[in-house]
Amino acid sequence: MKLSVVLATRNEEENIARCLNSVKEIADEVIVFDEHSIDKTVAIAKELGARVFSVNHEEIFHVTKQKAIDKAQGDWILQLDADEVVTPALRKEILSVLSMSSDEILRRTPKDARRSRLFSRHLSLLQSRDGELGERDREIVAFLIPRINMFLGKPLIYGGVYPDGVVRLIKRGKARLPAKSVHEQMQIDGSVAWLFEPLEHWDSPTIKRYLERLNRYTDLSAQDLSNEGVPRNAITLFRYITLEPLKAFLLRYVRHKGFKDGMRGFLWAAFSAWHYPIAYSKYFFNTKV
Repeated sequence: MKLSVVLATRNEEENIARCLNSVKEIADEVIVFDEHSIDKTVAIAKELGARVFSVNHEEIFHVTKQKAIDKAQGDWILQLDADEVVTPALRKEILSVLSMSSDEILRRTPKDARRSRLFSRHLSLLQSRDGELGERDREIVAFLIPRINMFLGKPLIYGGVYPDGVVRLIKRGKARLPAKSVHEQMQIDGSVAWLFEPLEHWDSPTIKRYLERLNRYTDLSAQDLSNEGVPRNAITLFRYITLEPLKAFLLRYVRHKGFKDGMRGFLWAAFSAWHYPIAYSKYFFNTKV
């Protein structure tokens, strides 16, 4: 079973080497679709053996991710973001499951019951939000991978950020990104299972990096509000600048015990809550959206 590793990138010189070095032992090919980076992303990727293709920037980054997926020739495809790192334990697990049958995969269980409950609950939440993920009782053609989110240099343990499951390992031709929204799930022609070992997600090593991402994602959320025809009026404005952020903060900081992560847990909950008033304000005051 050959494994292709694919990435879509844009100005990722700080992350790309760490990501590619984490998969060099398991990848039969590495493909990078780069959106005209103006830093050293392309040079670093080529130096580490990746095949690099230059493409125009897309507002919905999943368009570029899908182009990279389409280019892959492996039997299985591991789609990564440049700020993700495949841990040694995950590398071993990936190689193991690719040689298993669907029945063998289904017989696998996490090492502890708590993780099993977390994974089951997380999948239920994903499917209540996005609809059924894959199809039951068919060949397993995709895997959800849990992520450990690194915030200000350390992993966030609480605040509802684990397992943060993402579909990353897919059988070629059996999964596709609709490329309509930044929050979308893959369309999967078959069943989905869990891997148990984590990806490390280094998306917010500094507050500056977090705020840059917050600005980009709230732009996309503002566009989603426009597409959905959310009203522009005082009542809805009040909801998005008070009720939604308050609910988001309490959910992460109190219900999911973000306070156990100390000041980083407080900042994570607060920044997450800001997403709603920022996105709605961009939508409310910009008639072009």
